[in-house]
Amino acid sequence: MVMLRKMVAWGVVGFACLVVVFFARPMYRQGEPTVAGRKAPDFPTEIWGKPGHLRDLRGKIVVLNFWATYCAPCVEEMPSLNKLQKYIESRNAVVLGVSVDEDSDAYQKFIMDEGIAFPTCREPRKLSLDYGSPLIPDTYIIDRNGRIARKFYGPQQWDSRKMLAYFDAILGQS
Repeated sequence: MVMLRKMVAWGVVGFACLVVVFFARPMYRQGEPTVAGRKAPDFPTEIWGKPGHLRDLRGKIVVLNFWATYCAPCVEEMPSLNKLQKYIESRNAVVLGVSVDEDSDAYQKFIMDEGIAFPTCREPRKLSLDYGSPLIPDTYIIDRNGRIARKFYGPQQWDSRKMLAYFDAILGQS
């Protein structure tokens, strides 16, 4: 009887672990099937040092990346985002970083030290939650009409062959 109870207890623990792992998987994080096709929520930001709004980038493909200086995967993907910016900037597209850092000094220091080549702004948490991004990094591809084309969960290798082929395809669309 004691052995049966132990087996049942371990079975329950195992099942609970499986449930946690399933719901923590990136493709389930949002809690909705897709965001593709939805209008991207507008927000005030700074674009190349000037005040503006996301809507000011209509006509461009926007790679909207939520990140933070304290997020190791975010920091790891920054060099590839810099390379992506250089790859797409001449083709009417831009990477726009939104840091959820509370500490403005850490944010500014990171931008300077890492030589971030794309526009960024600091908007502690609310904006990323409005977009449905409770975890970072999360990235939204916004089409030329201001609609979300795709969402990427977690860190990506933005300058990989596969990713550059994806951007070649969407940048070739009118």
